Amino acid sequence: MPSTRLQIRVIPRARKDEVAERRGDAIVVRLQAPPVEGAANKALLKFLAKALGVRPADLTVVAGEKSRDKVVQIEGLSQEDVEKALIR
Repeated sequence: MPSTRLQIRVIPRARKDEVAERRGDAIVVRLQAPPVEGAANKALLKFLAKALGVRPADLTVVAGEKSRDKVVQIEGLSQEDVEKALIR
């Protein structure tokens, strides 16, 4: 089963949840959730799961739990599949 690691830059407390742009190697994701007690991490995984068509359990924050810069492990999708789904 393929898996992918994705670099994410999270912008919390945004007006709406959305993929904003690519910034270097990272994809910028704006989230309404505040960066308090893991709320932004939970919102990020839920948002990405819906956008990618996978279960939230297939995603894991593997680096940057308390940072805006995160690395997310995605099980079941290739890098190409992830890029197609998020970058339009």
